[in-house]
Amino acid sequence: MSIEPFLNYLKDEKRYSSLTLLAYKKDLEQFLTYCGTINDIRNFGDVTPKIIREWVMMKMSEGWTVTTVRRKLSSLRTFFRFLMKEGVVKEDPTEIVVMPKTGRRLPVFVPDYQMDIMLDAEELQGGFHELRDRLVLLMAYYTGMRRSELVGLKLRDIDFSGKSIVVTGKGNKQRLLPLADELVEDMKCYMELREGIVSREHGYFFVTDKGQPVYDKFIYRLVEKYLGMFTTLSKKSPHVLRHTFATQLLNNGACIEAIRELLGHADLSATQVYTHNSFESLIKVFNQAHPRA
Repeated sequence: MSIEPFLNYLKDEKRYSSLTLLAYKKDLEQFLTYCGTINDIRNFGDVTPKIIREWVMMKMSEGWTVTTVRRKLSSLRTFFRFLMKEGVVKEDPTEIVVMPKTGRRLPVFVPDYQMDIMLDAEELQGGFHELRDRLVLLMAYYTGMRRSELVGLKLRDIDFSGKSIVVTGKGNKQRLLPLADELVEDMKCYMELREGIVSREHGYFFVTDKGQPVYDKFIYRLVEKYLGMFTTLSKKSPHVLRHTFATQLLNNGACIEAIRELLGHADLSATQVYTHNSFESLIKVFNQAHPRA
């Protein structure tokens, strides 16, 4: 049972990123291993809803979270719909498998005063290393870029004269983001120091101390380190800075449609979760300002 035609479809026609393709590949290989070893299934058409449910139950007993289950089932659902489209199977066994419900979690964000303390800290003042680290934090906070977008940012994407950058997001969709003056100045300083670090130009904007392009874990560890030093948050990841960007915009009057565009969300519902954080701020203002509150 080969999944290569499906992966090629996602890559060539849907233009999914390499990380997304890897996630689909891992999900499907896990399921097919289960089918082959536990149920001796050799054809996609022999997969039943019962087999899928039993697989999910077994994995949940091993520690899978509801979020993980939903993602795995979503991968299977997309895969079997592709097989139906290609005529490989006549029925979709995932169609009657119900997705488990998740509790709604509000995005975690960094308060204004903690962001100011972090960005002005002595630990982020100095040479190339410190300037690079500060710029990663600053760019995530000022633009709401995803970790993969920070990693993939290239020199050619930056327009200093127009104070903007072109960001390539999920599905290779591009969006134009404005750059604040503070960010532009730091980027120019960084570029001057970067020239002395990079011995052989590769075109990527953010580089390690050895001049090589940064990678996902590099960005994650960097953000985790400084959020751990200067905030009291339990969750410390690059996505927290993306949440902070969106929450601050909404709290300061930006319309949700504009925020959706800046974040690169395809669906407005993905952006609307930030309205809950904004509503908490409104309640606080109401309680402080209304004479009958």
